Amino acid sequence: MPSDASDNLAQAKALHEAGQGAFERGNYREAVAAFEAGIQLIGRGTALGGSIQLWLMNAYFAANRPSDAIALGEILAKHPDREIRKQSKRIMEILQAPKLKHREDWTTPIPDLSDLEAGDAKTLNRSKYVNTKVAPQSRPVEAPQPEDLSQINTRDNGFLWLSLVVVVLILGELWLLR
Repeated sequence: MPSDASDNLAQAKALHEAGQGAFERGNYREAVAAFEAGIQLIGRGTALGGSIQLWLMNAYFAANRPSDAIALGEILAKHPDREIRKQSKRIMEILQAPKLKHREDWTTPIPDLSDLEAGDAKTLNRSKYVNTKVAPQSRPVEAPQPEDLSQINTRDNGFLWLSLVVVVLILGELWLLR
């Protein structure tokens, strides 16, 4: 019987890593599926189960399922592991934060690529995601003209020497007061 438990633990860890990889590649639906399968194998009350559920919260939100993410966060707020509870509360604060208004041109939309198959990546039309606004015509930049070195004032104005004398006097006074 212990081998079944260790097999489940190994499979849950593998699903956890697979879900993290899918999440980081932007395949949120695949990540959700991997995390949900991992939780079924390991259980919700363990530290690994809590970690998988934290990732699942983020995957739910990224997969445009915010209500599922918030519901899971409320469950994780009562998790037996203190660190999981703390991280869950932090994520919940982020998920429930009010949306700030901003200009549309301040952000770059990130497309959801989870529906792409491996072969479709080669035929992805990039122009679909490129901003179609035309930039105003800019004037050609002129190269800066070299400066005439004969017109630069190289005469010593004495400021450097005066500042050095003042610094030496101050340091001398400090040394004597010591």
